[in-house]
Amino acid sequence: MVIETPAARPANPRFSSGPCAKLPGFSLDMLADAPLGRSHRAAIGKARLKAAIEETRAILGIPAEYRIGIVPGSDTGAVEMAMWSLLGARGVEMLAWESFGAGWVTDVVKQLKLDATVREAPYGEIVDFAEVDFDKDVVFTWNGTTSGVRVPNGDAIPADRQGLTICDATSAAFAMDLPWDKLDVTTFSWQKVMGGEGAHGMLILSPRAVERLETYKPAWPLPKIFRMTKGGKLIEGIFEGETINTPSMLAVEDYLVALAWGKSIGGLPALIARSNANFAAVQSFVDSKPWIENLAVDPATRSNTSVCLKFTDPRIKDGAAFAKAIAKRLEKEGVALDIGAYRDAPAGLRIWCGATVETADVAALMPWIEWAFEAEIAAQAAAA
Repeated sequence: MVIETPAARPANPRFSSGPCAKLPGFSLDMLADAPLGRSHRAAIGKARLKAAIEETRAILGIPAEYRIGIVPGSDTGAVEMAMWSLLGARGVEMLAWESFGAGWVTDVVKQLKLDATVREAPYGEIVDFAEVDFDKDVVFTWNGTTSGVRVPNGDAIPADRQGLTICDATSAAFAMDLPWDKLDVTTFSWQKVMGGEGAHGMLILSPRAVERLETYKPAWPLPKIFRMTKGGKLIEGIFEGETINTPSMLAVEDYLVALAWGKSIGGLPALIARSNANFAAVQSFVDSKPWIENLAVDPATRSNTSVCLKFTDPRIKDGAAFAKAIAKRLEKEGVALDIGAYRDAPAGLRIWCGATVETADVAALMPWIEWAFEAEIAAQAAAA
């Protein structure tokens, strides 16, 4: 059986869900103004860090009274910084429907040893927010990077909640409309939707979160890189560009370049529109094929960034081996890199559709997925 290869190829085959594709037309020359070899405490270093904070606020529409800090350890560092510093003052509910949410459960239950209510949903589904007690502190991911399932909106989070909401929004920020009035702590990292470099996290605090920090002292010791208060008061410098530890000024410059690009194309509405168009290109293909489905069961909860797919053809003998073979074929052809499902997730593909990806590249990839599927089915039949 001869399977014809598609004529068109993606110009950029980078569909990894993190680190993600750089912005269109990126080159290292764009980073020429980075203050390399200079202290991050020098005026130029602090100015660049403060600019990153201010431009983040402007594009995401973060309220003026919310604090924004650049912290170590990427999104993981930001989430753990928040949990170690804020939790324990009242009851806790942990919501998980994918790998990273499950990791936060482990932190709270096994490391902090809090008696938390844990609500879990299987891959492809989401917990019922109507059952959540928001008078407790609630920790959750907005978009499950490893499951392709997201919170559709913040309607179920009450405005008069007594607890804090701690939201890991790492693959949602810049691609989804986050309801800031419903989020007390929000975290993300640069290497997702904006295609930045890793190692740095963003920590966004509401006034309610700041009040908790200034009035509550956890029962456990805090590492230096987690400490946000001194003498019962918030260390304001952290949220003005005076980072706790030494940041990479090259990575900061890269993030500033990405923010400038986002602003130049129309800001958050344009960034969301690009992600939506990329997702639509994948979903329209999936809807037309009987052998592949979106892992997210409910269309309302389908991610527009980390789009997770599963193969459903009854002829497939070993789902995990089949999905790996598909990803390997696509990588060998140079049309898609790093699109295998996350190691803890159900077997399948994960295609990053964030704003830095071009819709034309997503559209060009779809026939190649069909080509690889048919080739692998044929190879499986020949081996039988």
